[in-house]
Amino acid sequence: MFLFSVSNAANEYNRVIVPSAQQPGSIAIYPGSFDPLTNGHLDVIGRASRLVDHLVVSVLRNEAKAALFTVDERTEMIREAVAGRPNVSVESFDGLLADYAARRGARLIIRGIRAISDYEYELQMALMNRRLRPEVETVFLLAGEAFSFVSSRLVKEVVSLGGNVHGLVPPAVEQRLRARLGRDSSPAAL
Repeated sequence: MFLFSVSNAANEYNRVIVPSAQQPGSIAIYPGSFDPLTNGHLDVIGRASRLVDHLVVSVLRNEAKAALFTVDERTEMIREAVAGRPNVSVESFDGLLADYAARRGARLIIRGIRAISDYEYELQMALMNRRLRPEVETVFLLAGEAFSFVSSRLVKEVVSLGGNVHGLVPPAVEQRLRARLGRDSSPAAL
């Protein structure tokens, strides 16, 4: 499998990054708000964790953004969902992502792309991160087909309106969503 990275030189085309077998000790950061974690996130985590020796799922601490779950609740939900993956850890961070990646010794930032609108935003972020820390590459993974429409925002909206999100989020996340949003009934009853 080959991945393409954002290039920093005008005369250099997209470089190919090979899996960790040729890059021992590789660390990648998969950042996000994960409010809440979806099965789309888990799909990216699973695929990214096979490409590197260690994947750090990193929950952004952003007090300016109103979140449904606290950072501690989100990290706990992610830890529960990735418990069977020994090369995946979960942390939180604040400040610049590029600086955080450098502090963690990560050479890669993983970003999931669902649609062309995601790409436009993510490209800007990747180029800024590259300017701040040229040694850190951004790798885009396309969303799995089954989850290309799923977003945390949409999942919260569906649950708040009494809809069924079974299969779009881990069962424990679904339970917490229903409890938090006052929709304690099981999805089968909806």
